[in-house]
Amino acid sequence: MRIEAYDFGTITIDGKTFSNDLKIIRRTVVPNWWRKQGHNLLPTDIEDIFQAKPQVLVIGTGNPGMMAVSKEVKARLAELGIELIVKPTRQACDTFNRIGDTRDTAFAAHLTC
Repeated sequence: MRIEAYDFGTITIDGKTFSNDLKIIRRTVVPNWWRKQGHNLLPTDIEDIFQAKPQVLVIGTGNPGMMAVSKEVKARLAELGIELIVKPTRQACDTFNRIGDTRDTAFAAHLTC
């Protein structure tokens, strides 16, 4: 699975373009990802990722990086032994592409601010 392009508000994965926030879990795109508190990532927003127990979770925090990852999310990931990488979305896409083929990597991306 490859992220081919990202621009503010859109992302192209394996030839398909999405215009809403999304997750990738077990090499499957989960489109139209919505968070309870918008720019604050809470544990309930990624319960499916916790259940999948990937080795790594790459989070794209938006083009300028406005989305915050709560300390509760960080603590839960640490409890599960899931490595967390948090970057603005453009850099998160590059990171996912770099490690996604060699490690079980989940991805959660805010596409705008």
